[in-house]
Parts: sequence; C-alpha cells; structure tokens
Amino acid sequence: MPLQRRVPKFGFKNVNRVEYKAINIETLQKLAEAQSFSVINLDTLKAAGFISTSQNVKILGKGTLTLKLDVTANAFSASAVKAIEAAGGSATTC
Repeated sequence: MPLQRRVPKFGFKNVNRVEYKAINIETLQKLAEAQSFSVINLDTLKAAGFISTSQNVKILGKGTLTLKLDVTANAFSASAVKAIEAAGGSATTC
C-alpha cells in the first residue's frame, strides 16, 4: 500500500485565526431602545448578556439604525460603519 494511504490524514487548523462574535445593528437598535443607551461598548454588551468576557465583537450591518449611537467594538463591517455614521453616530475600534 502506498505511503500516502498509510499515513493518517489530519486537517488544517489555523493558529492565527481570530474569532468574532457577530452582532447585528438591529440588535444594537433594540438594546439602545430598551435600555436608553447612547454609548454602546464591550462593557454594555457584557452586562446585557450578548458576549462573555473573552469574546471579540464584530458589528455587522443587518437591519436599520435610527438612533445616534457611539459604538465601540473590536471590528466593524463596511456596511455597519456606513449605517452608524448615516444615523449620526460614530464607530470606534478598540
């Protein structure tokens, strides 16, 4: 039997991969309306129960945003930055 069939196959695991917890803009809108927030950062998302202490957050652009929010997260999608800035808020990467 050839060597390539005798040797066990292993998958590839990228050790440099950064995993993000995805949160949509519509979720931020609901959170801001319910708690009357104008600033949303990692601490407010932890307190609301959306993330744990060790997770990185990426804000995605699904949904609409009508409130002016100052959002701080680890990463943003391009559509999320456009939507936040169109509503008059700011998107800050920490």
